[in-house]
Amino acid sequence: MLRVTFLGTGGSLPTPERNPSAIMINREGELMLFDCGEGTQQQMMRAKTGMKALSSIFITHFHADHILGIPGLIQTMSFHGRTEPLKIYGPHWIHEFARILSSLGYYKLRFDIDAIDLNPGDVIKRNEYCIVALKTEHSVPSLGYALIENERIGKFNRQKAIEMGIPPGPLFSKLHRGESVEVDGKTIHSKDVVGECRPGRKLVYTGDTRPCKTILEASKNADLLIHDSTLAKDQQEWAIESMHSTAEEAATLAKEANVRKLVLTHISSRYSDDSTLLLEEAKEIFENVVVAEDLMQFDVPFRDKR
Repeated sequence: MLRVTFLGTGGSLPTPERNPSAIMINREGELMLFDCGEGTQQQMMRAKTGMKALSSIFITHFHADHILGIPGLIQTMSFHGRTEPLKIYGPHWIHEFARILSSLGYYKLRFDIDAIDLNPGDVIKRNEYCIVALKTEHSVPSLGYALIENERIGKFNRQKAIEMGIPPGPLFSKLHRGESVEVDGKTIHSKDVVGECRPGRKLVYTGDTRPCKTILEASKNADLLIHDSTLAKDQQEWAIESMHSTAEEAATLAKEANVRKLVLTHISSRYSDDSTLLLEEAKEIFENVVVAEDLMQFDVPFRDKR
């Protein structure tokens, strides 16, 4: 499972319809939070994402609408008895930020916060996937993130294996793991009955940014691109000045990168009641696009082929 829950989809100003930025990713039961704007823990409760399995928080930058939810969240997890360390990744200054977090509210946390500085290009390797820090272009030091799964083993051709005289059972498992087996004096190799490796999934989250080359390159053939789409094209000058993207720009990048699905987020408060204009402008360029809404949730499917 690779499930994305949009906990906060608004721009710098929260509205009754949209909380500030926060995205929860559930990968096979492991929870990862990307940004944590004000009110994120309540959104987690509404979405029923859970908190116990939260392994990491990835911060794109230190603007208030991306971090103010962290103090309350970590204290709530401590009240609930958490003792496992929590990893918080982000740009430079993350160590000082973690120190401040740990001392807020005259409350001593029951768990440690491990702060990890990231530079563009850094790779966090995990079992079966990695997280890559991406250079973005915003008004302060900022990062985007790509979650990239390892390739999956190819499909096992059961019928062909039986036709080759391999009895169902442990030998099937060995062949599927890439091992060779011997049947009636004949060596059968894994490649004889196992297809080519299949791609894992790739998800890219930009945080706040202008369209840029690093995001374009990282998003090539991505299954999901979650891109800053703060403004409509009639606000292009303000998008450039504030270092954000328009919906049209996000769609243009998605098309060039050949992504499977684009989600527009960080929606300005001026479109909070009605984001139709953003969707229409994006759809003129890239068809498979939606505007994120708070508590929207969907699973990212596997592909059998590249």
